[in-house]
Amino acid sequence: MSFLDQLNPQQREAVETTEGPVLILAGAGSGKTRVITYRIAYLIENLGVMPESILAVTFTNKAAAEMVARVEKIVGSLSVAKPVISTFHSFCVRVLRRDIEALRIPSSVPGQPPIGHTKNFVIYDEADQQSIVKSVMKRMGVDDKEITPRIALGRISWAKNHMLDPQELYLQSADPKNEKISHIFEEYRKELRKANALDFDDLLLEALRLLKSVAAVRDYYNRKFQYILVDEYQDTNRPQYELMRLLAGSRHNLCAVGDEDQSIYSWRGADIRNILEFEKDFPEAKIIRLEENYRSTQNILEAASAVVANNVKRKGKNLWTSRQGGTKVGFYEAPDGENEALFVADRIARYLKEAVAGGETPRAAVLYRTNSQSRLFEEGMRRYQLKYHVVGGFSFYERAEIKDMISYLKVILNPDDSVSLLRVINTPARGIGKTTIDTIERLALETGLSLWGAIGEAIQRQLLPPRACQALRSFQELIEDARAMIAGSYVERLTEQSSAGVPPASEGADIDEPLEGRASSTDDRDDNTRFDPMMFDFDAVAEETADPGDQADTASQSVDFNPKELSASADTGSEASSAESGADSPDPNDGAFRTPGGPATTSEILKFLIDRTGYIKQLEDEDTPEAFSRIENLRELVNAALDSKDRGETLEEFLDHAALVSDADGYDESARITLMTLHAAKGLEFPLVFLCGMEEGLFPHSRTLLEMDDVEEERRLCYVGMTRAMDTLILSRAVYRRRYGTDLPEASVPSRFLEEVPANLVEEIGGSKRRAWMGAYPSQGARPGTSGANRTSRQGDEHTSTHYSYEDEDQSAAWVRERAERAKPTYSGKSYNSIDNIAEFFASRGKKFNLPKTVVEEPKGKRGFRPGQKVRHPKYGEGTVYQREGDGEDAKITVQFPRFGLKKLVEKYAQLEKA
Repeated sequence: MSFLDQLNPQQREAVETTEGPVLILAGAGSGKTRVITYRIAYLIENLGVMPESILAVTFTNKAAAEMVARVEKIVGSLSVAKPVISTFHSFCVRVLRRDIEALRIPSSVPGQPPIGHTKNFVIYDEADQQSIVKSVMKRMGVDDKEITPRIALGRISWAKNHMLDPQELYLQSADPKNEKISHIFEEYRKELRKANALDFDDLLLEALRLLKSVAAVRDYYNRKFQYILVDEYQDTNRPQYELMRLLAGSRHNLCAVGDEDQSIYSWRGADIRNILEFEKDFPEAKIIRLEENYRSTQNILEAASAVVANNVKRKGKNLWTSRQGGTKVGFYEAPDGENEALFVADRIARYLKEAVAGGETPRAAVLYRTNSQSRLFEEGMRRYQLKYHVVGGFSFYERAEIKDMISYLKVILNPDDSVSLLRVINTPARGIGKTTIDTIERLALETGLSLWGAIGEAIQRQLLPPRACQALRSFQELIEDARAMIAGSYVERLTEQSSAGVPPASEGADIDEPLEGRASSTDDRDDNTRFDPMMFDFDAVAEETADPGDQADTASQSVDFNPKELSASADTGSEASSAESGADSPDPNDGAFRTPGGPATTSEILKFLIDRTGYIKQLEDEDTPEAFSRIENLRELVNAALDSKDRGETLEEFLDHAALVSDADGYDESARITLMTLHAAKGLEFPLVFLCGMEEGLFPHSRTLLEMDDVEEERRLCYVGMTRAMDTLILSRAVYRRRYGTDLPEASVPSRFLEEVPANLVEEIGGSKRRAWMGAYPSQGARPGTSGANRTSRQGDEHTSTHYSYEDEDQSAAWVRERAERAKPTYSGKSYNSIDNIAEFFASRGKKFNLPKTVVEEPKGKRGFRPGQKVRHPKYGEGTVYQREGDGEDAKITVQFPRFGLKKLVEKYAQLEKA
């Protein structure tokens, strides 16, 4: 039997259509890798094409190796020669090693060698690139606090991916910072040329320049490669696109395989126009759609296709499968993020047990938008004692920025922890270099002191240059201030220092500066201080009054978990709680705030460290996707500290918890549970998939809401996530989620992607009994976990005792209503600035006063819009309601308009109509 008989009709057509340009639109799970390898085998075995005249390029070494193995298996014995199957960069290196010297130009100086790279060029990695940029910036006098080498390299790489040279980048610069970067770019390019080196972007650009500039080289490769295949064509950037066009030559035997609905890497330079405009460059191109899916059930395919169909920039496909029916797409609405994670862990635990009992090999994946979301799921898995594998990054507590902050906390708790101290003493950079650290270590060794003690000794005895002493003193003050905050003696510390005439650690600070200036001044201060513990907005969460044993149960491995219990003691107005607090206790509601000057909580210390060190500011200045991901991780760490506070944990207990979570014993690459971001999941498949955090601002991400192209990419990312599922797909969201800078969880808005899933394909799994995308939203003032002890489960579910709680429809909270009632004015007397009072005043003096007749225009437009609804504005066009504040005549709503961004409107005057 021929290998062609293993293909379906569309796949076979794609394999046998060998002449001219072909665009194969391969839907998710449609067997595109099989088509590429069988096409290569067909060219060699059936058409007699020489293997070395076939070029196939892809993006990863793993994908290339898989293709090589599959082709070898089919046609390995037919020829000694092999087709060229490689990544883009590997192919470009091969081209440049052979012909790069054709780009050299004669020197204008007699006797000097030609100018340009030679065949023995070296390839610089990121560390090498940063080293060159640092030296260039130092020579140019550019302050690395204003522009870091990472920022400069990121902008340079962006320019190269868009095929811009330094002059063009300069002309596009809109501010002095980018102008400086364009000058750094020019010098960086000169340094690379001087070192006979190329970076990874240069490999593509120089190969492209070679083919464009040297006709002989271009003709050689046009003759050599008669058939070209490109995998993952939707992920190509402009240089890769141009390179393939030039290699195709006049034959145009270019076969591009891709799926525009899976183009999710624009932040890496991928240009979706390459696949959308294929026919413009090759008018004679034949389009073949691979629409039979071999992975998912029909219900999953229909749900995913319905979501991505809302995109405008697509060619369109109708995926189908022989696996008709299947389970419906599950949806779980959790009261909060922790409950969502526990639900996922519980469901996976049951799935693993059932799969093993049935003799199957279980595999489950938990997919989320950002790495920072992994923390709650990791902790949930650990509570259920499930081994898991984190893909696309380290475990949450193993990430560099998290370990930095954990090390700060360790030093604050124990300054003699030399390992943690060495990690943070110059993180972020504060001018404490290797020479200073070596001196401190030598002093510690000679005196028998710890490194912390040696720092104090070096400062006191002035054993280092003034600048180094100042940097050490700044670090010492940072740690001592944090220690004083934990001890509740920060105000006394400032008072003592002020009385003793001790100046703040900031360089050049005035001794007579007010106490607040220690934490608010940013002039000439390495720590970029913007935090004032004395003016800090203390937590607005009521202190837990539950029995300590209950708190211990909540934080333990007990599986009978109910998030409502977390706030069961919030109703402090009862007599019972007053009695427990003591007869002479102050008003319970006043106790909801920590006394200013009292011991700081772990979350407050983390906020203080992040702000005082300027850690987030430095990452913001980098302005890269990786930097923003690290910022989200830091904010999630603060959320973890707030969760720790809810459990009644001290700083020591929080650090113990972090140490246990990051324990290497829990890491197992062979685990059957995989946690990963949606980007990392591309190309993979799992029988059970959870797509979590389906909330506006999280997925789609808040950074993508202002541009429709970005929202469309987020929708494609959702499609990719949904099509990873083979048998079961479950979507989930949290009604309330704790966000950075807030002590209480905030109400979330359901993701617009939920609304786009057809209702007939969805089955609710416990949780709220209402469809979040059908217009029924939780009470805006509600807090999770404060309704009664009601616990319901899905009808027909044999597991009536679960490890997570299901919420009923009533999410209202008594303490919120009481607070609102207390906030209302209680004065019921006469108002002395009213129209009636003024009329009475004139009447008492015998003067006539006519009440003015004011015609109040009836507000136009319908009212009562809720988050997630589509609306139309006469000026801004169509938009989506993002948030609603208040009710009735005073209601304000925030609307996301694709062309105009977020707009806050008074609803009764907004003239909004339902779209």
